Amino acid sequence: MKLSRYKFNLPSELIAKYPAENRDESRLMVLHRDSGKIEHKIFKDILNYFEEQDVMVFNNTKVFPARLIGNKEKTGAEIEVFLLRELNREQRLWDVLVDPARKIRIGNKLYFGENDVLVAEVIDNTTSRGRTLRFLYDGPYEEFKETLYKMGETPLPKFIRREVEPEDRERYQTVFAKHEGAVAAPTAGLHFSKQLLKRLEIRGVDFAEITLHVGLGNFRTVDVEDLTKHKMDSERIIIPEESTETVNKAKNKKKKICAVGTTVLRTLESSVSTDGYLKPYDGWTNKFIFPPYDFNVPTCMISNFHLPLSTMLITVSAFAGYDFVFKAYKTAIKEKYRFGSYGDAMLIL
Repeated sequence: MKLSRYKFNLPSELIAKYPAENRDESRLMVLHRDSGKIEHKIFKDILNYFEEQDVMVFNNTKVFPARLIGNKEKTGAEIEVFLLRELNREQRLWDVLVDPARKIRIGNKLYFGENDVLVAEVIDNTTSRGRTLRFLYDGPYEEFKETLYKMGETPLPKFIRREVEPEDRERYQTVFAKHEGAVAAPTAGLHFSKQLLKRLEIRGVDFAEITLHVGLGNFRTVDVEDLTKHKMDSERIIIPEESTETVNKAKNKKKKICAVGTTVLRTLESSVSTDGYLKPYDGWTNKFIFPPYDFNVPTCMISNFHLPLSTMLITVSAFAGYDFVFKAYKTAIKEKYRFGSYGDAMLIL
């Protein structure tokens, strides 16, 4: 599989800038792999495709306000700092991306907020764009974290070309978000409302949760034509014992196991026993799924409509079949479906 096969012309007006008014009222395209049929529905119609003891697997990661705007000492130049992960709680060390990177050197100080409430010192260059920052803060840890998050804003992807608004803090977060650590939302999960989850529960659908703390690697451009040579950034995943039991029980009963999003798909396929069952795991994954690929655990999936050349699009095509996905995407463009994180959804059966 070559990267260039994932290029297509996406009109910019189809990239959703805002979410649907109600979470479960986005449009839903249903793809039937067995017959090649495509249906057009509303997301809450998903209820009609699942029955008792089917399982939906959700990513319960929580997005934190990872984007900060600071100023460089002396010059006052504006610097965007993107918090990636906390390295050391006691020393207030964070792994970050800075932009523009060329202006930042080890030893530079950055100031954030009115009256420079927060000050950080650059102590290491990890990559061309990456840095390690030490925040200089004397108060207790909880107070520091609260200050840091108060200054941060919701890290909407760059392709949503607009300013972040207060509503984004709630809308760019799933209703089942629990464990903080993501710098991007697992977007297929954004379509679920509390009411829809309740209705699925009443129908007898079982839920399982995993955690994958979504990193910026999801948006990193693939710069190799040969997909076997692309390296995904490592991301932290947790598959609890309870979730493996729920999933494996459904597998034994030949019930549907639905991966809600590519992050869940990758997590489920990152910890599989030799006989194809899900195993508990707490660690890291850099799994990149591209065609051809034989899936062990999920039997269906929910996904958003992804941008050209993205790893998410490549992964979805491994699940649904390249030709079928591109037929669906062509239909989506013609029917004016909305693409990207705040866009519409697809159910692949």
